[in-house]
Amino acid sequence: MSKNAGIAKTRKAVAKRFKVTATGKVLRRKQGKRHILQNKNRKRKRNLGKVALVAEVDVKAIKMNLPFH
Repeated sequence: MSKNAGIAKTRKAVAKRFKVTATGKVLRRKQGKRHILQNKNRKRKRNLGKVALVAEVDVKAIKMNLPFH
């Protein structure tokens, strides 16, 4: 039996992509700012750089993978 049996471990891939605020909301980055940026106007690219809230239906799944937050 392993030493970590029963201990929830953080999924590092999830930890790198999401942040939990003090009030328990989950923040994410917006998609679409990696490439093909010449076709997007300046205002759109600027708004893609801001953070967004995760949808309520996905919050539970993300928090299960971030057990110590």
